[in-house]
Amino acid sequence: MRLRMIVPALVALPMLLGGCGGAGTTSAPGGAATPSPAVPWQVVAPGSATPSPVPSSRRAVSPSAPWWRSMAAAPPCPIGWPTDAQVLIPMLVTPGKGSLTVQWPAWYGPDYRVAAVDQRLVSGAQPAPTWVTVRAGGGCTVTATLSGLRSGIPYVVWLDAPHTPRHIDGSRSLYSGRSAIVKPL
Repeated sequence: MRLRMIVPALVALPMLLGGCGGAGTTSAPGGAATPSPAVPWQVVAPGSATPSPVPSSRRAVSPSAPWWRSMAAAPPCPIGWPTDAQVLIPMLVTPGKGSLTVQWPAWYGPDYRVAAVDQRLVSGAQPAPTWVTVRAGGGCTVTATLSGLRSGIPYVVWLDAPHTPRHIDGSRSLYSGRSAIVKPL
């Protein structure tokens, strides 16, 4: 076992001590490295230089954005979700009779939680939101309908993507996205 660890270290030792250009080269006038006659160069594969990278036209993803948003471009989708770096997940909320239908992009993980939070003033402790768990399908948009709501009452929809990054202290925000105030019909 120890021999397996020592042999690669011994093979790499000349490169570590001599640098990349030190093995089998001599320095010519002007600083250019040329092969020494004792150790001929080996061409492993012919090739050509790669082009310089071209900056992307897409905005950089902010540190607060989910890591998977930076891994791949968003799939084509009939809803033109904003692709710039956002702190909150964008949502479309459509009021219905005693319900709210919520849509958001499926870029933030395989499952979500959504809640309609009553915005009427309450004295004392605020009631905890009632979360509904929603699994993302294979499409680019996730849709959930929150029913059993009171018509004409102001609500704010909270959306939580449990797989979004955590703060430095390990905590997470209660929600990853929220709507403006909306009233069911």
